[in-house]
Amino acid sequence: MGNSIELSIVVPMYNEEGNIVLLYNSLKSILDNLNKRYEIICVDDGSVDRTLSILKSLAKDDEKLIVISFRKNFGQTAALSAGFDYSKGDLIVTMDGDLQNDPEDIPKLLEKAKEFDVVSGWRRRRKDHFLKRVVPSLIANKLISFVTGVKLHDYGCTLKVYKKEVVKNLKLYGEMHRFIPAIASWRGISVGEVETTHNERRFGKSKYGISRAARVMLDLFTVKFLLSFLTRPIQFFGTPGLLVGGVGVLISLYLTFLKLFLGRSIGNRPLLLLGILLILVGTQLIFMGLLGEMLARIYHEGQSKPTYVIREIINA
Repeated sequence: MGNSIELSIVVPMYNEEGNIVLLYNSLKSILDNLNKRYEIICVDDGSVDRTLSILKSLAKDDEKLIVISFRKNFGQTAALSAGFDYSKGDLIVTMDGDLQNDPEDIPKLLEKAKEFDVVSGWRRRRKDHFLKRVVPSLIANKLISFVTGVKLHDYGCTLKVYKKEVVKNLKLYGEMHRFIPAIASWRGISVGEVETTHNERRFGKSKYGISRAARVMLDLFTVKFLLSFLTRPIQFFGTPGLLVGGVGVLISLYLTFLKLFLGRSIGNRPLLLLGILLILVGTQLIFMGLLGEMLARIYHEGQSKPTYVIREIINA
């Protein structure tokens, strides 16, 4: 028997007591008109207000509303990951619980999902503070697009649609939920984008800040490494190792020439220490690359996990 659920809506929530009922009613109004079998999964990320009690009250009268409650605040990535794990839909829609994402945009994203495996919302006309939120977001999106090679205008928009196979068994850490399109692209997943409405926050406080932006940048480096060098770490460490070690060898050869052929003293020259240091650093980098190669092979071979993803097999 096929999956009885066609659409899952995953909504992470943290201290959103003022938004829950409005969001729930808006979602129900939109989803009931789609003629699809659906479920709404609200993940309470350790809220300290009445978020959980309100969700429980709504769930008593609606079996389509599933509530997952965390023991403490683990962050949006963990909340989305839990939603992915417990969702049953063939298509999974993610959105924020603060009403800044508009549920009325869901049908538009679902229509686009007929062409793409992942459809991301684009908050083209944002209602946030221009200098505090919009400008940093523009810079971050340009940087992420450049580093990952996946061109999106708005990586930070939570309103997205995923086909089930994209996110099932996907392991997420840190702030890496925003990089799912980039991570998925490594598997040959197609990514589309749709302009969506962005509303002003009516209740509660924003959970975003400078510290979160810093964590996102650190995770960006992680994603770049995973996308480019996970199966070949020797190229990540070995290339700079060869360059650094090569410069050290050239310096040492130069000093050797001065000593043997020109009779100059090199024992008290800082250049000698620099040459030795560069050779040692270069050697360490190369050995780190070799260790990384061994760990990558243990990871893939131990799990019998291939380094490729097959779209289909014909006449197998």
